[in-house]
Amino acid sequence: MTDAFELRVLRYFVAVAEELHFGRAATRLHISQPSLSVQIRKLEHTLGAQLLQRTSRRVELTPAGVVLLEEAHRLLVGVERLTAATRRAAANGGGGSLVVGFQANAAAELTPRILAAFQARCPQVQLEMRSHDFADPYVGLSTGSVDVAFIRPPVLVQSWLSMETLFVEPRVLVTSSESPLATRDRVTVEDVVDQPFVGRRAPEYWRDFWLAVDSRGPHTVRLGAEVVSVDECFEAILSRRGVAFTQASTQRYYDRPGLAFVPVEGLPPSPVAIAWRNDMEAQPVRDFVDTARVLAALDLVPSATPAVGTPLAATIAAVAR
Repeated sequence: MTDAFELRVLRYFVAVAEELHFGRAATRLHISQPSLSVQIRKLEHTLGAQLLQRTSRRVELTPAGVVLLEEAHRLLVGVERLTAATRRAAANGGGGSLVVGFQANAAAELTPRILAAFQARCPQVQLEMRSHDFADPYVGLSTGSVDVAFIRPPVLVQSWLSMETLFVEPRVLVTSSESPLATRDRVTVEDVVDQPFVGRRAPEYWRDFWLAVDSRGPHTVRLGAEVVSVDECFEAILSRRGVAFTQASTQRYYDRPGLAFVPVEGLPPSPVAIAWRNDMEAQPVRDFVDTARVLAALDLVPSATPAVGTPLAATIAAVAR
């Protein structure tokens, strides 16, 4: 039997043992009497012991039934206490853990400030940062493996997803420092449409955003490589397999010899959002989101524009393709 099934059947047994009457116990449990009888017989079979002495006139506990009733009471009370304590901790932020999903440099310079401020606000909560590659634009939220995440839209709208923009920053072109493009002060998308690009191995709508498909007009993308991480992307660029667009803050966190970062004119920026599951919301999540919201308004990220509360309609893919 599974754990959930055992607890349910134990509650059935307790009701019968306390009522000493199958009919009254069935009414109390809101199930049929035949169904209750079957469940009790299955429990006896599983335990290999007769728990109840049944006659046409009454029901009595056997010695094994007396022992089980005592232990079942202890177990069920413990389960209720555990459940209540966990819910209280989640409601008041007083303990537990919070898993924060991120990709690459997360929210850039804002990240350590948010983490430090949250820990000062909720010192009992244990924080865990969990990195994800390009394959998952939801950064663990879709599977429930994280509680809150720094994400970079566009993402497909989901009923369980809530998010709020923290800031937007320009996108830049990353190319080999040996490329003629590296000497330019700035470029346009039109200037590079004939270049091979390094694509992100990710859902099509997200990959297309980073390939600037909507800004290319009639020009199709030439793929030189596909990658799942920033490090793989830059290795492909260094080996002259292609160029790529990325957020401006990437240069401050991943710059290395042999790479050049060139501003791009006319390319929509990259937003950074704080996102969470609205069907699993707990007080630590609300506190973390609130902390991120407050700090994002302070304009702490170079070359970025604070955008707390800004609608994401322009950068969210509303319909799955």
